[in-house]
Amino acid sequence: MISEAMPAFVLPLTEAAAHWPARGALIGLDLGTKTIGVAVSDPDRKLATGVETIQRKTFTADAARLLSIAAERGVTGFVLGLPINMDGSEGPRAQSTRAFARNFAKHTDLAIGLWDERLSTAAVERELIDLDMSRARRAKVIDEHAAIFILQGALDRLAVLRRSGAD
Repeated sequence: MISEAMPAFVLPLTEAAAHWPARGALIGLDLGTKTIGVAVSDPDRKLATGVETIQRKTFTADAARLLSIAAERGVTGFVLGLPINMDGSEGPRAQSTRAFARNFAKHTDLAIGLWDERLSTAAVERELIDLDMSRARRAKVIDEHAAIFILQGALDRLAVLRRSGAD
């Protein structure tokens, strides 16, 4: 899993998908400043489910935990939410996400797909409020749920591409 040779590709989702096998679980990541929400798909890439929220420590510790989860679950690639501004520009959060992806790519040979995650946290927050979840409970699960939202959006997009390619 840990690659000493060439770093993994860091590409937009649809380009990264070309570097993944047709089947195999993907990991979805919602990168925050204090936490990383983690979700995983089934091998057929139909459904995203939450795994955990990692409390960020150091890059090395965070990367080791992510690689451990990837190995445990036999994943074939990563989907990293890219926080793009509403006007389509990239601010400091997107730049720091890209930097994380570049650094993380040096530790794995699994391609990393970047997925526009605009509004994912806001959408998840609304969903959790609608479920009448307390603020304290929301704070504990929001990043993992955002990772599910990001990964499910990417899975749905990949399914559409597969269907249109099959026609």
